[in-house]
Amino acid sequence: MALSRCGLKLLNGSHGNLSRTVSKALHSTSVKRMGGGHGHDSEPFYMHAKHMYNLDRMKHQKLKMSLGVWTCFAIGATVPIFVVIFQQKKTASA
Repeated sequence: MALSRCGLKLLNGSHGNLSRTVSKALHSTSVKRMGGGHGHDSEPFYMHAKHMYNLDRMKHQKLKMSLGVWTCFAIGATVPIFVVIFQQKKTASA
């Protein structure tokens, strides 16, 4: 019994020394800014424009909006048709 207590004291003593030398802290690196010293270091990387989404001031608005609407419609109509045809071919071959 005395040997095991002595061994425990040695283990606890050495463990206590190890835990004192280890420090638990959160370390992180510094934030790198975009720009490279061209006078823009104080500004953030992305700045939200004041009038970014004014659609009435867009150049070629009718062309761009109609192309966007027709593109979305074409994708929304052709993808489900392609999926149904693909699944029917797959089940027919199985």
